[in-house]
Amino acid sequence: MKADTLTAYFKAHRILAIVLMAVALVLLTLLLANRLPPGIDWNYYFQPAALKLLMFQSPYDIWGFPSPPWALLPMLPFAILPQALSRAGWFVLSLGMFAWGIYRLGAKPIALAAFVGSPLIMHSLLNANIDWMVVFGFSLPPQLGLFFISVKPQMGSVVALFWLAEAWRKGRAREVVRVFAPFTVALLVSFVLFGFYPLEWVSVEVVQWWNASLWPMSIPIGLTLAVAALYRRKIQFAMAASPLLSPYVLFHAYSGALAALASYTVEMVAAVIGLWILVLMRGLQLG
Repeated sequence: MKADTLTAYFKAHRILAIVLMAVALVLLTLLLANRLPPGIDWNYYFQPAALKLLMFQSPYDIWGFPSPPWALLPMLPFAILPQALSRAGWFVLSLGMFAWGIYRLGAKPIALAAFVGSPLIMHSLLNANIDWMVVFGFSLPPQLGLFFISVKPQMGSVVALFWLAEAWRKGRAREVVRVFAPFTVALLVSFVLFGFYPLEWVSVEVVQWWNASLWPMSIPIGLTLAVAALYRRKIQFAMAASPLLSPYVLFHAYSGALAALASYTVEMVAAVIGLWILVLMRGLQLG
């Protein structure tokens, strides 16, 4: 069956396509449940925090949970499952959302495959982290995207600044209020419910072996990219700038910067090859 014929068939049978896809995802989750290594971030932070929220308790009772409470909402259906099954389900969802997010950002098939096959995405998936939320958030309108990029400020802070500047250019204070009011209200309500949890972010020890931040040496490049984003009005520069201006960045959090190359296939492939060379060299040093 030709590709265009297959596409037309699925368009005419959308319900069947959705059912088949759902069945495939469930089967893949069951297949991976007993094969994936434990997801450290899921097992120790996200699943326990989601269960706390389901019990109407503060997720910030879980030491090390760093995100705003809405980051837990997609996790709730998975959190109630046994740990191995919930971890596998989160893995499948994360992989799919990474692919969807980079596709929405303009990636062609080769760039999409390179992105999801990069060591950054592999690292995020193996640790069961939430970087996909930020990558997906980059592709959304600002009113919605702010909720997604705020789950990891080290990946999305400059993008928020970029959206603020764009809203001001478009309609001054009225547009800023229209774009930022939903997020601001939700943020203030979350402070009322759970206290000023961002203090947990600033109390994180940045001098840790797993901290892959290049700060402060990266400040000049990050600042240059931030200015370029505002001056040239290109969100890609802002996506790349955020981790370079943060003193705490895990290796997989650079996936947001890599996503800036979504619509540049050759550059994406070159970047991913470079990342694998870096990982190989690092592995040889440790070995």
